[in-house]
Amino acid sequence: MSETTDRETARRRKAPAKPKGRVTMTDIARAAGCSQATVSFVLNNSPGIRLSRQTRERVIEAARALGYSAPAFSALKTPVAAFEGLDGVIGFAVDQLATSPEAVVAIEGARQASWNAGNVLLVAQTMGDAVMEPRAIQALTRRGISALIYMTIFTREITAPDFLYSLEIPVILLNCYTSDYAFPAVVPSEIAGGQSSTRHLISHGHRRIATITGEPWMQAAQDRLKGYRRALATADIPFDPELVVEGDWSASAGYAATVKLLALKDRPTAIFCQNDRTAIGCYEALKEAGLHIPQDISVVGYDDEEIARHLFPPLTTSILPHMAMGQWAIEQLEAPVVAGQGRYPITKLECPLVERESVRAMAAG
Repeated sequence: MSETTDRETARRRKAPAKPKGRVTMTDIARAAGCSQATVSFVLNNSPGIRLSRQTRERVIEAARALGYSAPAFSALKTPVAAFEGLDGVIGFAVDQLATSPEAVVAIEGARQASWNAGNVLLVAQTMGDAVMEPRAIQALTRRGISALIYMTIFTREITAPDFLYSLEIPVILLNCYTSDYAFPAVVPSEIAGGQSSTRHLISHGHRRIATITGEPWMQAAQDRLKGYRRALATADIPFDPELVVEGDWSASAGYAATVKLLALKDRPTAIFCQNDRTAIGCYEALKEAGLHIPQDISVVGYDDEEIARHLFPPLTTSILPHMAMGQWAIEQLEAPVVAGQGRYPITKLECPLVERESVRAMAAG
């Protein structure tokens, strides 16, 4: 996308409505589709802050369209010290696209953030294939991408392929990370999510809380279980291994695990299912046993899939922040990222709890 095309596109956009009274940086941020901090950096020409040319131009255009006036801004005619790397096309490589909704959600988050900045997204599914993955990413680079987002479906530490280090464009890792911290990376805060889910049940008076895990080799299952155990420890509730049943994220595993839990001499009063599909099977087993949710047993899920809000009763669950992760990845491209030229921290985004009707406070006594 050329600079001329960018300007023509900008001219075709509908001019923002001028607010009544003095124009503020908040007004400009809203019109430009960015943060107030970004507006401040641009209008004050802050030294040491590297933003993309597109972002600077968008902020300046919005400020002028709204009639913003300030001594420093009136002298600001062209973007200064802008990062020239982004040229309007960003690549997005993911190992699996069709088997899970998380990839689609992350891509949508990245698309929204890209379009806000006037950029487009090119997506490739790689299947993690050692031969085809480099070819797929090479195909993206031949189409002039100026940055690459590299995503895995399962949250995990990866050994980044050599070709990622050799790319001369910024690379952002989404839902994965490397031990050498060579790339900016973002993952869900799964330990905190498991802790929040369990703490929610504790806050409703439950102490006999079971959990049905995912496959133990998966980091998400390990971390959600850690969060469960931390919440119990914080509340001085002894950990009981009988209340932890291994599943495989499926509804059938949730059903079988719930049957096993109901057979305990001292059965649980609440069950933390570590994903929503497990909760579907849990619901079926409880209803088959003649138990009511949440009157007899409270249930919490995880992932906030579409089905969660349509179960009866609607399922309390946690949101996987893949939309926010996709947006975060694009935001990191406001400044250049070069592999091997720094250590980048792993960013963990919150998994917010969505309270619905599947949890009830324990009856007194």
